[in-house]
Amino acid sequence: MWRNVGPRVAQLSPLERVRLRSVAVRYAMHGWGVTPGAFLARSRFVCGRAGCPTVGCHPALAEWDRAASTDPARVATWWRSRPHGVLLPTGRAFDVLEVPTSLGRDVLDAVRTHPAGVGVRGPVLVTPTGRWMFLVRPGDPLRPELEHCFDVVRHGVGSWIPAPPTRLPEGTVRWAVAPEQACWRLPDSYLVQNVLIDTLRATGVTLAPEMYSGRLPLPRRAR
Repeated sequence: MWRNVGPRVAQLSPLERVRLRSVAVRYAMHGWGVTPGAFLARSRFVCGRAGCPTVGCHPALAEWDRAASTDPARVATWWRSRPHGVLLPTGRAFDVLEVPTSLGRDVLDAVRTHPAGVGVRGPVLVTPTGRWMFLVRPGDPLRPELEHCFDVVRHGVGSWIPAPPTRLPEGTVRWAVAPEQACWRLPDSYLVQNVLIDTLRATGVTLAPEMYSGRLPLPRRAR
């Protein structure tokens, strides 16, 4: 006899489920909007929405951007019944500069010894697929030199990132520099972009013409 069989949810221990919820709540308590992500079932992600064709990591709510919350109590309710991934909408508390591993390691090394000190240092997360994400102050677009650089992606309004300890088929998202290590401070976006540009040029990557440099906005002061 045929019967409906629900998706097999990834086997997470009670401790892992509690950890997902507690970490999501901690992000919210620090003013980072949180939205629940689909949960891993075998090799695909399931959000619970009927007919959803997306098999990769994605928000569990149709209007995830509007529903994202910094209310710890509300955030906690989302993780009571399902092991949701933890997604952080960008363009609110922070933007994200995403780069591949080969570039991310070099940029992090340069940031650690940068003369601007804490002004250029902030949280950095790494996905198991080899993407490094530098969290920066929101609102600043990419510098002209980086606009057409395929190695650099800016996440702003309307986008999101998976946050630790979200599990992907390839492994778990982790912090290379945890928010606590950065004291929850965010660096100036243009300072980090300057480091990106210097690192790319050092590896021989051709960027936009130098003629753009005279029209660049100055880094904004910390808010």
